[in-house]
Amino acid sequence: MIAFDSYSYSQKDNENRVKGILQHADFKHNLRETLSFILGIIDLTSLEGSDNKNKMLAFGKKASGFDVFGLEKIYPASVCVYSPFVRLLKKALADTPVNIASVAGYFPSGQAPLHIKTEEVKYAIDQGVDEIDMVINRGKVLEGNINYVFKEIVAVKNICQKVHLKVILETGELESIENIRKASEIAINAGADFIKTSTGKIQPAATKEATLVMMDTISEYFQKTGKKVGIKPAGGISDPETALQYFYLVKEILGKEWLHKDYFRIGASRLADQILKELL
Repeated sequence: MIAFDSYSYSQKDNENRVKGILQHADFKHNLRETLSFILGIIDLTSLEGSDNKNKMLAFGKKASGFDVFGLEKIYPASVCVYSPFVRLLKKALADTPVNIASVAGYFPSGQAPLHIKTEEVKYAIDQGVDEIDMVINRGKVLEGNINYVFKEIVAVKNICQKVHLKVILETGELESIENIRKASEIAINAGADFIKTSTGKIQPAATKEATLVMMDTISEYFQKTGKKVGIKPAGGISDPETALQYFYLVKEILGKEWLHKDYFRIGASRLADQILKELL
């Protein structure tokens, strides 16, 4: 387990850092290229109680590639759905490079015994999922029971093996910079391939300041180990302008090496449509 340094930035510090980075970002430079890149790192998401077979078939058709004049067909990085729809989408998108991701582990609350969480993860993997998005138990973080959270993530990671694991911190419920930092450290040390801001089910969802704390943690881990962990802001990112802001934050804090779908995703349901309007 890597020992992280104490975190020196306050909420106000991070607000100022975000403003400073974005003030110097040239959003018009290579705009079409950048928007095309963002389109290809989206985890296209449908996580509603009303999801059904017909809706998922239409969703799969949407995810089967975006045709943009003058560009090769662009595919989202993945589709993210509830586990009962994994097999259906796996078949529908079999001829594409799109990964199938599923939330599992008692999403969105994380409030369930570990054996129930792990059974749901096993079910999703049996259905053929490529990626698991699990959510931590925020209540345990707020109680100070970090070891419990660590053990849960390790248990899920041991089941996932080669299936990529994204760990959702639900930063809007963690109440402080210190807790976001602590949860980021625990998730990374427990084996997360990605750390993700939010479920999209509460407000605030993704914020640039919370994402900055997570990226600082990823950066320190990389400096100490040489291992890359991915970052996924998710929730409320529905327009190109906001997505571009996250792009420039990742580029500035983590560097160009993270500008790849293996290390940078944006979770969204409406963003792709808005980017396509800009590109067409």
